[in-house]
Amino acid sequence: MENSMNLFNTMVFNDQVMKERLPKDIYDSLHRTMQERKHLDLDVANVVASAMKNWAVEKGVTHFTHWFQPMTGVTAEKHEAFINPTINGGTLNNFTGDELIKGEPDASSFPTGGIRATFEARGYTAWDPTSYAFIKGNVLCIPTAFCSYSGEALDKKTPLLRSMQAIAKQAERILKLFGEENPSGVTTTVGPEQEYFLIDKSMLDKRPDLVYCGRTLFGSRPPKGQEMEDHYFGAIKPKVAAFMEDLDKELWQLGVLSKTRHNEVSPAQHELAPIFSTTNIAADHNQLTMEMMQVVAARHGLVCLLHEKPFAGVNGSGKHNNWSLSTEDGRNLLDTGKTPAEHSRFLLFMTAVIKAVDEHQDLLRLSIASAGNDHRLGANEAPPAIVSIFLGDELTEMLNSIKNKTIYKHKEETQMEIGVDALPHFSKDITDRNRTSPFAFTGNKFEFRMPGSSLSISGPNIILNTIVADALCQFADVLEKADDFNSALDDLIRDAIEKHQRIIFNGNNYSAEWVVEAERRGLLNLPSTVEALPLFASDENIALFERLGVFSESEVRSRTELLLESYSKIIHIEALAMLDMVQRDIVPAVLTYSKKVADTIAAKKSLDIELECTLEEYLLIRLSKLSSCMYGDIEALENSVLAGKEYENVIEHAKYNRSDVFLHMQSLRSTVDELETLVGSEYWPYPSYGEILYSVK
Repeated sequence: MENSMNLFNTMVFNDQVMKERLPKDIYDSLHRTMQERKHLDLDVANVVASAMKNWAVEKGVTHFTHWFQPMTGVTAEKHEAFINPTINGGTLNNFTGDELIKGEPDASSFPTGGIRATFEARGYTAWDPTSYAFIKGNVLCIPTAFCSYSGEALDKKTPLLRSMQAIAKQAERILKLFGEENPSGVTTTVGPEQEYFLIDKSMLDKRPDLVYCGRTLFGSRPPKGQEMEDHYFGAIKPKVAAFMEDLDKELWQLGVLSKTRHNEVSPAQHELAPIFSTTNIAADHNQLTMEMMQVVAARHGLVCLLHEKPFAGVNGSGKHNNWSLSTEDGRNLLDTGKTPAEHSRFLLFMTAVIKAVDEHQDLLRLSIASAGNDHRLGANEAPPAIVSIFLGDELTEMLNSIKNKTIYKHKEETQMEIGVDALPHFSKDITDRNRTSPFAFTGNKFEFRMPGSSLSISGPNIILNTIVADALCQFADVLEKADDFNSALDDLIRDAIEKHQRIIFNGNNYSAEWVVEAERRGLLNLPSTVEALPLFASDENIALFERLGVFSESEVRSRTELLLESYSKIIHIEALAMLDMVQRDIVPAVLTYSKKVADTIAAKKSLDIELECTLEEYLLIRLSKLSSCMYGDIEALENSVLAGKEYENVIEHAKYNRSDVFLHMQSLRSTVDELETLVGSEYWPYPSYGEILYSVK
């Protein structure tokens, strides 16, 4: 593979390219727009558009698109050619500032949650100059926000940018209180680890459930799954390594800082981790990463599965969202620092996060809610649906000493003792890691482990930014009025620790005891999406979003409705796919095999041999009983799906799908999975779990 230094950013209209191709005054104006988030003059936009077009055309580009992120969970694009006619019958390549700044997709054709009626089609895409344009194939992609004709956000980028603006404003208020007259801009940074499965393309072609739903709706456990724990960090198979190498090449060209790759716990499961970026760019890059994974996999005869739980009984896939706060001059505000002032600042930001997470458990939980993630949370592979914070022993002891007004004795660094003289000595970290925690402090960042693998990271980061901004705002309101800053600061930190200590838990989040303990502490336990999502539109949450300018009331209500509708649609599609697979393929297979067994019994009896009940007869009895159960399950699921059409209220419909339709789906699956273990493999219509999970050689 080419040297990564030569590949990186070659398909990105980044700062270096702009410096080279734009006049200095135009570059300075654009840079101010990006740094200070000011409006861009059309004259400047025209020059930028021309330079961007020339750069792209030199690389073989023929079209441009406003690349945006509607509320579908994926990206959208409409390609426009640069080519334009001239009066003498010729053509020329042209791209104007107007075309760069604004596009007009059909707003009524994307999910809006009721904001737009079908006949109200006009919507706008608006260039986001804080995220660099890039080339994908022969298309120049311009990252944009997407809004309705009346100004409501119809995408994931717009509220994310609003939330980043909100937390920057409040964090800068705090920094001024610590003596910084003109604090450099504060931004949140994210490094989203992405888990995924790779299977052979031939397996997908034989599994309608994977095609329609992204997960298997049937499948009995293979003889060997992840029990031996040999896949995790194991040697990477050549075909997978070739995919990873190709993927890195594609991502590096697009400026995505793909850094780490390895095998994950389950067979056929892998992970990619990038270096941190500002949250907006990280969200764009993660969407690109998921898209490129699927594109590159196809080149290698593979399929990349991003569903949270593509296979029952083995680990599902998450997306660990590593979140932090930094200044433009490179200071991490969640770093303990080396001076008393830095240490106090760290404690204030730390307690703001603790306060935010405790007060807004509902928002963090619902930010990662989906039909797919419901299969994963709490399944001994991901945190439970109870939100808590892991701080580690030392930081917890430090906060306790502040609360109790006792002197904390800092632990000295210790050398790691392994018992082999030849091995190098290194310092031991001050605390262990807790992989069971949903929200763990890992040194100078928080790792939010609850998001599912297919989720856009915009959602959870909008919530994180907003709730921490709210806590910082409350802190700033108190401290700005204080006569004695240091005394008020001490009281504020101590009070926050005392009030919100219940959210801190350093133990095993997978244990049954923690569920009981969490209830005793008064923490929320929202096991499923339908219990979590309606809380989005509570009066308190609407007031919070409006106060900080992140969502309007209509935007909150529309997104609540949209997410609940999406949940019901997913369950409906999965139920129909199950019925289709069973009735068209599985029932005929079971009947054919049963007839084969019955014919064998008849053939033996025709020999007039006196035998007690034979193996075949035992088998036929079991097949017959399970077939009858399957018929009952089919009928119950069909009736359940039909009855669901009567619901008009989105909340009640979602609850019905969870409590009734999903229950019948589970019952049908249980019966069919048992039948799979009895029916001869040459009769069963679909590849088994073992064949799929070990399909990549």
